[in-house]
Amino acid sequence: MAKTKRLCTLLCRLMALGATVSAAIVMATSHEKANFFSVSFEAKYSHTPAFKYFVIANAIVSVYGVLVLFLPSESLLWRLVVALDVVFTLLLTSSISAALAIAQVGRQGNSYAGWLPICGQVPNYCGHVKGALIAGFIGVILYALLLLYSIHSFLDPLLLRKN
Repeated sequence: MAKTKRLCTLLCRLMALGATVSAAIVMATSHEKANFFSVSFEAKYSHTPAFKYFVIANAIVSVYGVLVLFLPSESLLWRLVVALDVVFTLLLTSSISAALAIAQVGRQGNSYAGWLPICGQVPNYCGHVKGALIAGFIGVILYALLLLYSIHSFLDPLLLRKN
């Protein structure tokens, strides 16, 4: 039973690692040049601080995911992993929230501020951003599930001891 739980956790952590690495790579490779009324402009992720934050946060969580994969199952550091799962789940959540807000403005614009939507001029760029956000959401969901499982595994022996 313990090996099955460990295998499921390992599989979930591998999927979460894949999602965060994919999100970082897809966002980091998003760029496109366009002409709009004889004015040339380039859309890149690095032009937007929220997208930079998204890439950096996903890269940090990816490194954490790799390190946790090599942690022995008997190690006492798993208690620290519970706390770090909380921190990194919140980091992913905040980064995807910021990136999603900027992506929404890029897609819909903001008529009150006079910002025009850009996805009509740079559809490949917007497609890359959309793909990165989807991968990021999958990563957040997987890390939230891992967090719930880590909390359950850590607290279950403390609260449900059978006498």
